[in-house]
Amino acid sequence: MLNDGSGQSPQRPAPSVYEKTRHSLPRQEQELELNNLDSGLLGECLNILPSWEDMVVSKIKNMMITEQGLALDTICNFLEEHNQLWEKQKEAHRDASVKKLLEFLSLDPKEAADKAILFHLYGLILRECPSEEQVQCHLASLLELSHQHSSQREDEILKSSFLSAAILLTRSLRDEHGAQRYKFTQIPELVQCLLGILQKEPNFLTTFSRQKVILVIMGLSNLRPRLTPLLKSQVLKTCLHSVYKLPSTEALKSGSPSLERAPDIMVLYKKTIRALDLLLQNFISENPSMDEVCFLLQHTEHWLKSDENHERCRAVQSIFLLLQYAVDSLKLAEEAMPSMLGHQIGLLTLLWRDKDESTQQHSHHCVFLLMQLVFQQKGKLEESTQWSKMTHFEINKSREWEEKLYHVVKAFKKDLTVAQHTQLILTLVHNLGSDNYLRCDLAAQLLLMMCEEPGFRKEQVAELLQGLFQELPNIHSRSIQQTISKATMALGIQHTQEVVEVVLSLCHPSERWILLLWKALATNYHLSRDVITLLYIKLKLRPPRKLLQSKYQAHLVSLMALGTIYELLYTPEYRNTVRWAFAGILLGLLTELYYLLEMGLVQGIFDYQEDNIASKPHGPCRTCLEALKGLFWTNQYWEVFADLKLTQAWELFGKLETFTRGVTLLARAMAHYNCEVKAVLGQALISLKSTEERDNIVGICIITEFLNSPDVFQYVSRKAIDNSLSMGLSSRNRTVRAMSLQGLGSTLMHPNKVTLLRSKLMELLDNFLKPEFKDPVGLMEIMGHLLHCLGVQGIGTLSFKIAQHLLSLFTDERAKVRECAIFLFGDVIHYGGKKFHQSLKILAFQATVPLLFHMADPCPEVAMKAKFTFLRCAILLKWEFRKELFSKLAWGQGLGAANDIFVYMIESNFGNYQQFLSQALMYLDSPHKTLKGAAMRFIGALLQDYFSDLCFYLTKDDVIILKNYLEALSHDTDSRTRRFYLNHWDDVVELSHYVMS
Repeated sequence: MLNDGSGQSPQRPAPSVYEKTRHSLPRQEQELELNNLDSGLLGECLNILPSWEDMVVSKIKNMMITEQGLALDTICNFLEEHNQLWEKQKEAHRDASVKKLLEFLSLDPKEAADKAILFHLYGLILRECPSEEQVQCHLASLLELSHQHSSQREDEILKSSFLSAAILLTRSLRDEHGAQRYKFTQIPELVQCLLGILQKEPNFLTTFSRQKVILVIMGLSNLRPRLTPLLKSQVLKTCLHSVYKLPSTEALKSGSPSLERAPDIMVLYKKTIRALDLLLQNFISENPSMDEVCFLLQHTEHWLKSDENHERCRAVQSIFLLLQYAVDSLKLAEEAMPSMLGHQIGLLTLLWRDKDESTQQHSHHCVFLLMQLVFQQKGKLEESTQWSKMTHFEINKSREWEEKLYHVVKAFKKDLTVAQHTQLILTLVHNLGSDNYLRCDLAAQLLLMMCEEPGFRKEQVAELLQGLFQELPNIHSRSIQQTISKATMALGIQHTQEVVEVVLSLCHPSERWILLLWKALATNYHLSRDVITLLYIKLKLRPPRKLLQSKYQAHLVSLMALGTIYELLYTPEYRNTVRWAFAGILLGLLTELYYLLEMGLVQGIFDYQEDNIASKPHGPCRTCLEALKGLFWTNQYWEVFADLKLTQAWELFGKLETFTRGVTLLARAMAHYNCEVKAVLGQALISLKSTEERDNIVGICIITEFLNSPDVFQYVSRKAIDNSLSMGLSSRNRTVRAMSLQGLGSTLMHPNKVTLLRSKLMELLDNFLKPEFKDPVGLMEIMGHLLHCLGVQGIGTLSFKIAQHLLSLFTDERAKVRECAIFLFGDVIHYGGKKFHQSLKILAFQATVPLLFHMADPCPEVAMKAKFTFLRCAILLKWEFRKELFSKLAWGQGLGAANDIFVYMIESNFGNYQQFLSQALMYLDSPHKTLKGAAMRFIGALLQDYFSDLCFYLTKDDVIILKNYLEALSHDTDSRTRRFYLNHWDDVVELSHYVMS
């Protein structure tokens, strides 16, 4: 156990570097404490009179070395032989040798029954033994004997005797300077035993046991070999818990058991606390480095976060005394710059607003002492002096408080390493969700200052945002959330690209908490523009097919950017920014969708039961398509959205073969409603110059259709359009060439074609009016194509004649004729031109009731076209609730939706009941039951919900006609018709009475 490795008797060496450092401790205070432990320990613990001990010690000193050795062997053998059977052997025959030894020492032989007496004798003999060899030999045996059965280590006497032996041993070794040359391999086991005693101490103070154990451990730690980090950590945890967990001083005074011989509680408390402080100072003296400082402080972290005021106060006071000692008495090694220091500075800084004033003050000093150690290591003595002047300021004075915080934040950034500063920041972040509002508020305030401080390091961005994202679910205070938003915004202003990249990589864009970070970046308008621009750039980073089909698909930057753009479309904070970037986002989404179709990622694009713009997308293609829809809906371009929805044009974007048709119809609707034509046209011209074919395809589709906009040459010159279209003729892509040629032949580029097309349309109209014409469907399709070719120029006076004839075909027996007539009617009033709006409005009003009924047409295609044209009529007539009307037309189902559409229609045409009623009565003769049923519901709703208005607006002739129609229904064999007659005949009679009178 104890060996200097030379095989010779050790000589006292010259004082080592270790000893010089160790003696820099308050050595006299340590010795005084240990001597105090020796002076009354035996009498206190074993109740043995000092005269008895003096007599025994006197006889031991008179013994020869060999006799002492024999006595030690006798005691040791006896204890070993009777170790496991001690309780059973109490009344058995005692070992003769032990009896003789006790008699020799003038002790009662019956004392052999008490192991504590034997251990005590063992320790006394060892202490007085001059032979180092014997001490070496028997010390090992003594330590091994301490590890006995648990029952033998209980009932207080055995504990006290063991503690007394340990004190005597420590004192002896401390006084022997040559002991530093030896290795005491049993020290860890001895320390473990002492820790066991400490752990079993009650949670109150009546004895000096805690102080004694801690000081003995301190003494043993000075011997070789040094305590391993693991054992030292265990020592720290146990000692800190034993001392800090004690009740508050007030509770100690009132709650500790009263014993006759118990010392003063406050004396006990102060000595116990002082013992712990000496232990900490001893550890830092053994290894005077910043690493050791961090190691020691690491074990106080739990107590700094404690909810108990007195526990925090004790911890921070211990740290203060430790750091004060390190600053005043030691010179730390200069090479260590542990990153953990930043974490510990953060914890202490967060106590600056603690409820306890003492904790506040000590935490201030602790942070400044730590920074002084940093300055000392760097040789910055002047800065150390400046910091010492900042240790006193009042928290109550907000201006002074913020000013000091600002200087502290600057110093942290300047003097801590990047790693330390990062750990400090992360500590603040992880305290943002603390239950202690003062702590989390200070953390948020400091974090904001650090993010606003110019020169925030790029390498810290990722760690800060990752930590912040993890902590967000725990933050419930609105004010803290607002401060975090400001900090994120400040960080984004300095490092926009890094912030966007990190936030993109954190999680899926649909994750709830990630949206808070994106919203924070939108609080600055210029920053939000940069964010959207970067997302647009990331969207265009399109990898090859092999990566898209791999397991890494979900983590691809372009797809993450796509998902984020989709989410931000519905985020109010980005509404203005999205409008600003509308054209870029539109072209980006269109080319992204084309790319995804090329890559074959179409799974689930239409895999949902209810087509709802608020539904969450899943696959990349569906996400892109929903984002495309959302771009128009959220920017209040709902007419464009509705146009494509009710013509089922959105479905065209789901296949590569029909994609260009979808873009064409989208651009056509945008041109008609003047939706961002200038900006989108500019982006399309740029796309036409791109080296990627998908950009060229999207660009040419938009440009060709925008040539039907009346304002296109206000935004770009005819020459620029001509040059772009001419360039498209040389494209490698067939679609681009064909559409470029189509654009060059448009009426806008060649106005002289207008007269020719109108004359051709007149010729077709003449044929159309002939009753014997056999192919009205084909003729209407040609007329629709010519109508579109005329576009901006319009069809002039022909529009009224064509619309009037189409209106008469709504009741045609052939479903296909009804479908084409209703659809072309919508195009005529849509493209009729501003000069003829008034006359077309008359026809549009006449068509609304028939169109409403044809939504129940037995042919689904006719019903869909009726919804589409009905909405176009409503837009032309400028009804109220047009957007709500579209929602019901697109997604409404059942009688509830039909009733809402009826209400929107009636409320937007107050006073026009006579016209509506007369149109509805005509459909009571319809051969189609669904149309006849729709008419009956319409008439019934008017009679029931608008009876008083009908009394005012209908004439006598109107009522007579109504009565005649209902009387005719009384003879109908259909049960539904008869029920309608019976339900409403009384209403008609009453209406007649009011109108006639």
